[in-house]
Amino acid sequence: MARKGNLFVISGPSGAGKGTLVHRLLQRVPDVWASVSATTRNPRPGEIDGVHYYFMDDAGFDRVISEDGFIEWAHVHGHRYGTLRSAVQDHIDKGEQVILEIDVQGGAAIKEKFPKAHLIFIAPPSFDALYERLCKRGTEDKDTIYKRMETAKVELSLKNRYDICFVNDDLDQATDQLVSYVNAQAEQMM
Repeated sequence: MARKGNLFVISGPSGAGKGTLVHRLLQRVPDVWASVSATTRNPRPGEIDGVHYYFMDDAGFDRVISEDGFIEWAHVHGHRYGTLRSAVQDHIDKGEQVILEIDVQGGAAIKEKFPKAHLIFIAPPSFDALYERLCKRGTEDKDTIYKRMETAKVELSLKNRYDICFVNDDLDQATDQLVSYVNAQAEQMM
């Protein structure tokens, strides 16, 4: 039986483990495609257009906006990033499970344009555990960690807007839950 294509939005605070779970999902479910964002920033060394991002100039990004070609887009650190409607729809039409890893505000925007999207929230086991994870990463200074923790409070307060929430306390268990949920949605009758 052919599987039905779906759109899954995965959100949660920085440090909850979204990226790790998406990476594991890609390894375990063969028809999963992780969406590639468009951006107006220049490629970094080693980044490939269409693989890491779709790199666009401002005029091209404006054109896509005017044609309603993004399902969502935002200004982030002086550049614009967006999710191309055509790429997402092409993969859904092929029966693939499309994954968007975006923030909570982006998730709400996606649900408006794709009412059948499945919104998945990844939560840390506790606020203290989230703080420990951010500190252990060693990639941010204390001010950045503080800002991420403040943002996490807001994001966690909005988790009830999501269809399902997985607490990433045990990575293997959270992976199994995510894989099971994606497969269950893909195997529903069209």
